[in-house]
Amino acid sequence: MNKKDQNILIKSSEHPEGFPPLLESLRGLILQARQKVLRAADAVHVQTCWQIGRHIVEFEQGGEARAEYGAKLLPRLAEKLTGEFGRGFDASNLHKMKQFYLTFPILDALRPELSWTHYRLLLRVEAPEARQWYMREAAAQNWSTRLLERQIGTLYYERLLS
Repeated sequence: MNKKDQNILIKSSEHPEGFPPLLESLRGLILQARQKVLRAADAVHVQTCWQIGRHIVEFEQGGEARAEYGAKLLPRLAEKLTGEFGRGFDASNLHKMKQFYLTFPILDALRPELSWTHYRLLLRVEAPEARQWYMREAAAQNWSTRLLERQIGTLYYERLLS
């Protein structure tokens, strides 16, 4: 029996009903598990968007014969993918996935703490040093996407430099 389990037993013996401390412990476990699931799902979603971007770029660079086809590639892919998988695969989002891969070419350098929405916001930052700084700070400080958007919008990085 680990220390946490012993604490639950001790707390339940302190309260004749025993139920409130147990309920709080279970709530904590469930909320923690849900948070881990959301983080894992975000990480997989980010990796999938990166992989989609990589595949699109590699297909477009596949040769001269495909270069002419490339202009209509994203709208045609969007039509097929949206039909099969629903929203989230329109031409605009596919273009962002392509830009995501081109902007962050090393998959292992991506931060698992950040969601696809974080990365879409980071794509708006033109200067690579500023983009890297915002990425590091958002991950380290656990910034929400709303806070990251505000920091980018108010040029927080640029103000720190001056």
